[in-house]
Amino acid sequence: MCLPCRSSFKKRGTRAGRCPGCGGALIDAGQDLAVPKRSDSAGWRTLTVLLNAGVTFHSGCCDGPGWRPRTPREVRERLAAAAGTGVPLSVALTTVDVDELRSGQLSR
Repeated sequence: MCLPCRSSFKKRGTRAGRCPGCGGALIDAGQDLAVPKRSDSAGWRTLTVLLNAGVTFHSGCCDGPGWRPRTPREVRERLAAAAGTGVPLSVALTTVDVDELRSGQLSR
């Protein structure tokens, strides 16, 4: 996946590779990613925050990758709730219940 070009590729393998459009490094976002339309700016902003925080869309056996925020609002809510709690960004962004973040009692 290339965030600057808003492009995704289905190549499998261990090497991340280079984007054919800009030559930048590709990100292995995972096979369970539902890529937003190129014109969906909010979806791409959300995806950029998630991938830069280390959140990917790799699934386990049969249970999928788990919950992921789909809108910038959901991202902002989780970042605000986690501020000052010491919760890692990747955990905060994948927590369904914002109140768990505020209370600091994550059920993981």
